[in-house]
Amino acid sequence: MNVTPEHGRMNRLYDMEPRVMDDEMLKLAVGEQGPREEAGQLAKQEGILFKDVLSLQLDFQNILRIDNLWQFESLQKLQLDNNIIEKIEGLENLTHLVWLDLSFNNIEAIEGLDTLVNLEDLSLFNNRISKIDSLDALVKLQVLSLGNNHIGNLMNVIYLRRFKALRTLSLSGNPVAEDEDYKMFICAYLPDLVYLDFRRLDDHMKELAEMKHQYSIDELKHRENLVQARLEDEQARREELEEHKAAFVEQLNGTFLFDSMYTEDVEGSKLSHLPGVGELLEADKFVIICLNIFEYGLKQQEKRKAELDNFMECVQEAIQENQEQGKLKIAKFEEKHLVSLNAIREESELSNIEAKIVQYSEDITELFNVLMTLEMQLMEQLEETINMFERNIIDLVGLFVENVQSLMAQCRDLENHHHEKLLEIAINILEKIVKGEMDEDLPDDVRSLFVDKDTIVNAVGASHDIHLLKIDNREDELVTRVNSWCTHLLDKIHKDEIMRNRKRVKEINQYVDHVQSELDSLECGDLLD
Repeated sequence: MNVTPEHGRMNRLYDMEPRVMDDEMLKLAVGEQGPREEAGQLAKQEGILFKDVLSLQLDFQNILRIDNLWQFESLQKLQLDNNIIEKIEGLENLTHLVWLDLSFNNIEAIEGLDTLVNLEDLSLFNNRISKIDSLDALVKLQVLSLGNNHIGNLMNVIYLRRFKALRTLSLSGNPVAEDEDYKMFICAYLPDLVYLDFRRLDDHMKELAEMKHQYSIDELKHRENLVQARLEDEQARREELEEHKAAFVEQLNGTFLFDSMYTEDVEGSKLSHLPGVGELLEADKFVIICLNIFEYGLKQQEKRKAELDNFMECVQEAIQENQEQGKLKIAKFEEKHLVSLNAIREESELSNIEAKIVQYSEDITELFNVLMTLEMQLMEQLEETINMFERNIIDLVGLFVENVQSLMAQCRDLENHHHEKLLEIAINILEKIVKGEMDEDLPDDVRSLFVDKDTIVNAVGASHDIHLLKIDNREDELVTRVNSWCTHLLDKIHKDEIMRNRKRVKEINQYVDHVQSELDSLECGDLLD
């Protein structure tokens, strides 16, 4: 048997001790793969930042465990083939990865890929994988190599239908590839596949496969459509709930608050069996008030959103207009800038050079003053805009809170009315029981409340307290959240403006310093000459 250089390399690989992916290995790999020209040499001298590396080759390193890759946050291509890796792990931070080669390892299960949402090409060729799964996050997957593994169930291929971009698949060398229906089955269930086991699938084969498996495919599509419809419905409900939460009125568009009043109300549940209590419940009126709060909340959310959008638009317009003015001033200065520098270079008289330098220094100072004045004007303009927005948004939130509290008070009025009537009924029944005039049979746990007046009054009061607490808690939650939202929003706006101003002042200073340093270097040179 002829041994190729690659075979020799493989033999040497398995004679080595298992290695750890440490900083030394990673630095060496990055250094060897870096550019060879001057920039590459400079990178080696100054130290390479792992976060800037786009491609990393770590094949034939006898690596047992994937580790220490968290710094490679920009990595797009990772080669880990021909090692002794047993588990896919340590890739969580590589969210920009597009190409991953884990072929020729000892991997038994597909896992640890949940964050690799940009992965397009995945090779797990020649491992010990027996099941295709745990790839759900790889929505951009185009190429999947799973040849020479232990995959034995042809039905497992159906899992790959969810990957709409998948065009190339390799499964040769697996037990499934021995199935006589292997190729037809894959053509039928993965109709968008272009290459199977490194060979192009022809249209005629696809047509035959579709005809052969048409009934099963139609049934599968029907099930998939039902699942998809359910998922879309769930997603729509989640999005709707988020909208309601953003308006602080979630679960006020139905009976939720009313139902919650009775969920933990043990005494109230017993008292509901009393004659005449069923007619007392005013659920409809209570729910109508909740719906009023809900609808009012959505309208107020729209007003707050419109106010915020209008504010952001005004801010952006002001900044853009100010920046345009600044650019014009700089452009005008730079036109003069080149002329001034050339004039200084060409001037031979020392007194004239000094005069021109003084003039140019004054021009630089004037530019600095103009740019800083523009920034001060913008600051004042934005401060006024922010203050106006702050007043408007606080007024909107205040009005919202005031009206919600008024509507919640109506809920309490209904509960108070219900409590009074319930207490009246309970006292009447107690009197009947004492006089022996109670005709209706009561459950034992209900009758036990009527031992004396204090017991029944306490039971009715406990039920009432629970109901009021639920109303109070929902009101407090709404008020607290909307006020907190308002506070955080205004804090962020003020902080963002401070950061914008600091950044702009820094930019102006850096630009002026740069221009001044050009003049200073020229001044030194000319005066020395």
